[in-house]
Amino acid sequence: MSGVHAPLFVRGTTGRGGEGDLPAKRARLRSILVGMGRTLVAYSGGVDSSVLLAEAHDALGSRAVGVIARSPSLPADELEAALRTASQAGAPVRVIETNELARERYRANAGDRCYHCKAELFDRLTELAADEGFDSLAYGAVTDDLGDTRPGMTAAAEFRVRAPLIEAGLSKIEVRVLARERGLTVWDKPQSACLASRIPVGSEVTEEKLRQVEGAERWIRESFGVRVLRVRHAGTTARVEVAPEEVPQMSGGAALERLAGGLRPFGFSRVEVDPRGYRRADPMPTSDEEERDGDRR
Repeated sequence: MSGVHAPLFVRGTTGRGGEGDLPAKRARLRSILVGMGRTLVAYSGGVDSSVLLAEAHDALGSRAVGVIARSPSLPADELEAALRTASQAGAPVRVIETNELARERYRANAGDRCYHCKAELFDRLTELAADEGFDSLAYGAVTDDLGDTRPGMTAAAEFRVRAPLIEAGLSKIEVRVLARERGLTVWDKPQSACLASRIPVGSEVTEEKLRQVEGAERWIRESFGVRVLRVRHAGTTARVEVAPEEVPQMSGGAALERLAGGLRPFGFSRVEVDPRGYRRADPMPTSDEEERDGDRR
């Protein structure tokens, strides 16, 4: 496979809608992808990997193939949605099985769980690439990820997995703009994370806990219609986080009683709703109409 190329960091303003020099960055992305040859794209169905896969398919045609991992840490609903998104983009995707739970240090959940999860995935992709003659591996990291502690990025570097969106200088909000321009329904999909992220550091990751969280989150989405959701696993207590504006519908007396009853079958005898809501920043592009209004003010 091709070696890792040094990331190309692009500085510049993006404007309120995140557009700025976006056409130039998109052209740069296309050039990068064309130069990668036959490429396996690590695909999750989130906005970043969806845009990367769609752009890779445009640049490389059948020489770009998405690969999504089916494992206990990925909700079945997310897998189905990811396959629909890829179909919408006309990009081929393979489903492979991964078994990160077989890795002792992943189960130990000592703070580097994401490294061992990505190592399992990239190990499988490396084998697949070698068996079938692919030249490159790619994943959907964006420039925003560079400022965080990301053990998964360490695994990517070790396995020589490229990040074309970073190489092209694309930020999260710019990727969302690209997704919106392409008509991808995930353009405004809230940031997500695997089910294991709901289990606190130091608490062992088990398949039973993952199933508890998956069932609880599915029930809440179906019952309350929330978009942003985390059910934090704290033993027999479920700590529920939703978007700040959605907290009132979850925390009233009757709603809380309904919530507690709904989560009891999943093994949670106590439920808490975080009154502050889920607070991680998730930049979204403004609408064209909002931008025009802003220009007039």
